[in-house]
Amino acid sequence: MTSTTSAGTSATANPRLQAAAKEEATAQPTRRRDRPKHSLPARILILVLLIGFTAIFIYPFVWLVSASFKPRGEVFDNKLIPETFILDNYIRVWQEAPLALWIFNTVLVTVLAAGAVTISSAVVAWGFSYFRFPGRNILFGVVLATMMLPGAVTMVPVFLIWNSLGFVNTLVPLWGANLFGSAFYIFLLRQFFLGLPRSLFEAARVDGAGNWTIFARIAAPLCKPALIVTLIFEFQASWTNLMAPLIYLRDSDKFTVPRGLKAMLDQFGFGGNWNWEIIVTASVITTIPMIILFFLAQRHFVEGIATTGAKG
Repeated sequence: MTSTTSAGTSATANPRLQAAAKEEATAQPTRRRDRPKHSLPARILILVLLIGFTAIFIYPFVWLVSASFKPRGEVFDNKLIPETFILDNYIRVWQEAPLALWIFNTVLVTVLAAGAVTISSAVVAWGFSYFRFPGRNILFGVVLATMMLPGAVTMVPVFLIWNSLGFVNTLVPLWGANLFGSAFYIFLLRQFFLGLPRSLFEAARVDGAGNWTIFARIAAPLCKPALIVTLIFEFQASWTNLMAPLIYLRDSDKFTVPRGLKAMLDQFGFGGNWNWEIIVTASVITTIPMIILFFLAQRHFVEGIATTGAKG
């Protein structure tokens, strides 16, 4: 009886297995056929558009580099290949202004600002994503609401605070505020933390790990792409920041690169003596570090943007 039942079951199951296998075999080519295939003219058009937009975006920088190798009279001839190719501008730029000191100040401020805002924002974002407490969503909404305030609204009160602390004409106001995090970065990192499996943290807590241990050894390493994105964003923002140095810095030995270039522009502008070849050369020198940083962190940057809020 058992043998008969097994034989009947096997006879019934085999056709089903064969039908499932056949369906899977026919579905695979179908899925491959479902992928859109662009015709040759369409691919050529897409390639032309990509090349065109790439040329539009890189043209200003190519123009800037070309102008840095030209004498003063040919800076604005709009030729990408200089008729008179000179290297003297890259020697004179170090003589006309303390560019090395400005670069050092900028690197110091940028590193401190990027590091401070990344760490502080990650800690706050971790608190909003991991802990459950009354009013959490309301408090998070208040944090996000601060992004609605224009910078001009808080400019005077913030200046008065730094002035009362005695930090005006120092580099501290350029990075000190980042110790308290940024609403945008807190939102960005919180979305990433919410995508991490909570079971990892609960398992670590069962093993005796504390909150700081869970954050530093589990959550932060898993959030590395988003942390790198935050670091790059703030690095670029601090490197190119002009408004804060204009407000807080007075002495030229404390200038950052954007503030120094503004001072050079003001100095060379008096009497119509515009040394544009020196200004564009200094601009090229100070732009190169950001390009190098992006290429070094490009993989992490793209990964962080692609996976933020969708990891888990």
